[in-house]
Amino acid sequence: MPSLAHFINGASVGGGRTFENRNPATNTVVSTVAEADAAVVDQAVQAARKALKGPWGKMTDAERAAIMRKVAEGITRRFDEFVKAEILDTGKPIRDVSHLDIPRGAANFTAFADQMLAHPTEAFRSPTPDGKGALNYSIRVPRGVIAVVCPWNLPLLLMTWKVAPAMASGNTVVVKPSEETPTTATLLGQVMNEAGVPPGVYNVVHGFGPDSAGAHLVNHPGVDGITFTGETRTGTAIMKSAAEGVRPVSLELGGKNASIVFADCDLDVAIEASTRSTFLNCGQVCLGTERIYVQRPLFDQFVNRLKAAAETQRNGDPFEKTTTLGPLISQEHRRKVLGYYERARNSGATLITGGGVPDMPGAFAEGAWVQPTIWTGLPESHPVLREEIFGPCCHVAPFDTEEEAIALANDTPYGLAGSVFTRDLSRAHRVAAQIEVGILWLNSWFLRDLRTAFGGAKQSGIGREGGVHGLEFYSELRNVCVKL
Repeated sequence: MPSLAHFINGASVGGGRTFENRNPATNTVVSTVAEADAAVVDQAVQAARKALKGPWGKMTDAERAAIMRKVAEGITRRFDEFVKAEILDTGKPIRDVSHLDIPRGAANFTAFADQMLAHPTEAFRSPTPDGKGALNYSIRVPRGVIAVVCPWNLPLLLMTWKVAPAMASGNTVVVKPSEETPTTATLLGQVMNEAGVPPGVYNVVHGFGPDSAGAHLVNHPGVDGITFTGETRTGTAIMKSAAEGVRPVSLELGGKNASIVFADCDLDVAIEASTRSTFLNCGQVCLGTERIYVQRPLFDQFVNRLKAAAETQRNGDPFEKTTTLGPLISQEHRRKVLGYYERARNSGATLITGGGVPDMPGAFAEGAWVQPTIWTGLPESHPVLREEIFGPCCHVAPFDTEEEAIALANDTPYGLAGSVFTRDLSRAHRVAAQIEVGILWLNSWFLRDLRTAFGGAKQSGIGREGGVHGLEFYSELRNVCVKL
């Protein structure tokens, strides 16, 4: 059975305790993984600090960008290895991994390499009492060692979404991948070596959160900044840790995203987008839709169409191209999701479709499978409409007026994403300006331009990633004043 070690200073580092990495589609063990204690985490942080003063710290932006493009080429060259690793860790269908996860993981390195080279800084001529003036200009310097704490739902994509801008800015990183999905972060270490990334620039430590690698990393005084994607409770704990030493954080946290469907929408577009936003990756997408509000004249037709779309989702072998719906990430997460299914049932929700566990054949019978599920009829105060479930499910409710729809969408402590469907362009812009989220789609879902700002409002996070906005977090601006 394969064993996964930490990746520190350009080499594999094993030893100590290990834990099992299971394939969620079958619940079988696919590898054993080393668990980092405080000493191992310290080794990784020290390697990253040393690398800041080594060849990496002496390179120009263009030289670092050239290496990052080689990293992207290395991921593409080993495409099939990354695809297989991601499927075994997550159970997600090959059609998604091969078209989204791995290509975007590679693209992040080229996108941020280009962005760093194109990003300008400021310069100002300033008056002085002697009339000769002064010149003020800014330069960007790396923040230092960045702790990158990653989620399990899009492991390579979201990890490189942080690592790429951090490296482009000249930082070094210590990555703590989710214990559920450790493989592609480890595999990327090999690619880093092949691309010529100096030892210590990219490091990986495996383990859990509290009392394990995650806590040791975010509490380490040698870490200069922390970036995290995951649930809000964990983000809160990380923010408390970051207060020691007054270290900056970038947090992309939970969501309870809403979609508003007006009666004048293109129904085909709304159904296609709602199907993807609810069921893609078995609902394990931070930007996914769990609340859908449909204007009353369209409500019944929309529900029937979405039901039909849900029932076309095909569970099956993740390596088969005909499979559209994989399992949840783990048995533990399935228990959580099924708990919400039970609460909806016990509260008298109208079950439109799903609500249970599919019958799976052979090796897949022990996997973390659930049915795609749609409810109606629950009050807005119900936990199904208040708490993030992170499963392939949604609640659909009617509304009458534009003002009511906006109020319903905003009635949540979260503010990550949302969608609005209407043919009325004025209404689209009017509503978009009033929805309290970090990103809002009009007549679409999950369209992303890597140059644009990405992040959440309210309890969905702090800061913005993407384009120049990500570079702002991963670098310090230093003003230089020259007396003329």
